[in-house]
Amino acid sequence: MNIKVCGMKYPENIVALSKLPIQMIGLIFYKKSPRYVEELNIKTVKLPQYIQLVGVFVDEVLKNISNTIIQYDINVVQLHGKESPQLCKELKKQGVIVIKAFPIEEAEDLSLCSSYENICDYFLFDKKTSHYGGSGKKFDWRILSTYRRKTPFFLSGGIDKNDIEAIKQLKNPQLYGIDLNSQFEIKPGLKDINKLRSFISNFTIV
Repeated sequence: MNIKVCGMKYPENIVALSKLPIQMIGLIFYKKSPRYVEELNIKTVKLPQYIQLVGVFVDEVLKNISNTIIQYDINVVQLHGKESPQLCKELKKQGVIVIKAFPIEEAEDLSLCSSYENICDYFLFDKKTSHYGGSGKKFDWRILSTYRRKTPFFLSGGIDKNDIEAIKQLKNPQLYGIDLNSQFEIKPGLKDINKLRSFISNFTIV
């Protein structure tokens, strides 16, 4: 199981997180989010080579995303708005991995993925809400049993320490990883490293 921890803001916290067996660290570049990255100098943060840095955007224009990729040396772009397949293609040309997020409430919502198949590297399924930025709530994970596409996906939305066995019971072969955020925080953008360490120890990292 691959682990992505999102919504990081503080250099020392990022360094501590990077010592855990995780694969991705997410920085949010959406100004309305309480985890919005403002003045973080990522160049001063030394990350292991195997950890990919993810930039999270919501309906941002290509030029701004491209500039942020360069400024923060981003490996992965995660798109949480209504971004078009064409934008995803343009980002792929820049050599980054593209994750497209989709809000899920019922099985029919998985059909939103169809236009992005064979374009994005991964999908991310999160709880449908009236606003962007995450609700800390879960959708009905049983919906994932109906997902039959080729693109691997991340599970997101309110995952906490009580979900270990439920996650292990998810048998969809396209489940690539889980996205951890608000349920492991001391405050927005500051993660509880001990809680994360305890949770992650229950999974085999590959």
